[in-house]
Amino acid sequence: MTSANGIPDPSQPLPAGEEKVRAVRSIFDTIAPRYDLVNRILTFRLDVRWRKDTVRRLALPNNSSVLDLACGTGDLCRDLETAGHRPVGIDLSWGMLASARTKAPLVHADALQLPVADQSVDGATCGFALRNLTALEPFLVELARVLRPGGRIALLEVDSPKNPLLQFGHSIYFGRVVPLVGGILSNRNAYRYLPRSAVYLPPEDDLLNAITAAKFGDVAKSRCSGGIAQILTATRI
Repeated sequence: MTSANGIPDPSQPLPAGEEKVRAVRSIFDTIAPRYDLVNRILTFRLDVRWRKDTVRRLALPNNSSVLDLACGTGDLCRDLETAGHRPVGIDLSWGMLASARTKAPLVHADALQLPVADQSVDGATCGFALRNLTALEPFLVELARVLRPGGRIALLEVDSPKNPLLQFGHSIYFGRVVPLVGGILSNRNAYRYLPRSAVYLPPEDDLLNAITAAKFGDVAKSRCSGGIAQILTATRI
């Protein structure tokens, strides 16, 4: 169930299917104007480091064509440009695209139905959006379709630390502090939804196996900052 502005009611079960698509679009349209500010504060600017590491782990030669899926306000697009690549940003949210700060071309589209020709790009990135997809497997299949053989993906996403003490502290911060600060600076219900949405992510082994099954090799996971974020990389076979 969603509220009047389309953002999920935190007292109700998480949405699925088309309801989830509408909810995700409403959330990011709503929080777009202050999205970067809230991210920097909530992560103590660690998100800046994670994105730069994501581009580095993409490990593509200079001047590669790269899709940045769920590009948001263009953070990864800017890092890709700085690294000498040719990014194209794609996002489902008009609000995010309107707030984007990048010179890269921007496209309004669903990451599960990319308006991109088969085997036409060298790489793809995606920042903190896997849990916002209605289904992971079709997304990975779509990535495999648009990438040339030898193309690379680097997917940045939230994670949970393995260390029990860090895991406890992270759960408190993610579940209580994030909604509090996000509510003060932006929209409370949106930032109550976003931590809950981590449950959409499959277990680590299932996630890595799904990437492998979608015709990718060299599948690897790198943990960031004690395991509160992860970067998934792979090469198109």
